[in-house]
Amino acid sequence: MRKLKRIVAVLCVAASLLALPACTSGVEEQGPSLDLNTSTQISVVSEALVSQIVSVPEEDVDQVIQAQEDANNHVLVEALTSWKNMIPDTGAFVSVESSAADRQDDEYVCDIVAQFEERKVDCQVYFDMETGEPTAISFAPRYTTGERMERAGLNTLIGMGTVFCVLIFISLIIYCFKFINAWDAKLSGKAETKEEPAAAPAPAPVQENLAEDEELVAVITAAIAASTGTPADGLVVRSIRRVPRARRN
Repeated sequence: MRKLKRIVAVLCVAASLLALPACTSGVEEQGPSLDLNTSTQISVVSEALVSQIVSVPEEDVDQVIQAQEDANNHVLVEALTSWKNMIPDTGAFVSVESSAADRQDDEYVCDIVAQFEERKVDCQVYFDMETGEPTAISFAPRYTTGERMERAGLNTLIGMGTVFCVLIFISLIIYCFKFINAWDAKLSGKAETKEEPAAAPAPAPVQENLAEDEELVAVITAAIAASTGTPADGLVVRSIRRVPRARRN
């Protein structure tokens, strides 16, 4: 919590120191660059502010960020979050090498070069000209050409690998469609088979007994007797059945 109190104190100092340049005459405000006194004040406050932010121990950064969120200090929240994300690439803070303040539109801006264990970092602190309060704090680590090429190559590989993985996955899905269709057709065939009722057995042909027709019996008996030379009284007709046409041929 000491780090948090020191950061708040630095902000108060920044507001009080920049109140004087904000109230200077209109001639100075309209000039193309800052006077030496105002530039020095902005540089001193900016260096102190950056030093306090980057000096927060890594294990305390989350706690300080939460405290600033509770205080609705969005500038410090963004600055501390940016600093937290670049700690693995920069290491611990060493010192401020240089700083230069200038004016851009309606803001003061201070460019700071800070030395860290692993590399140098370009910092920029923006102040509102009327209130003297910081409006933005940014950090930009300096990477070597080899490191930039390595990062670009890694990003390219990750992007291309992701695209190829998605394409392979889509190809597998399309390839599986034929199995899905075959499985669906198989299930549909089984369902139709279950729904169709079993065919009823064909009824056995009914053989008609024509022996009850007396006239037909008399005619057939006479015909047999005439063809065989046997008396009609010696013939007894027990049954007469119609022969199918297929058998007649």
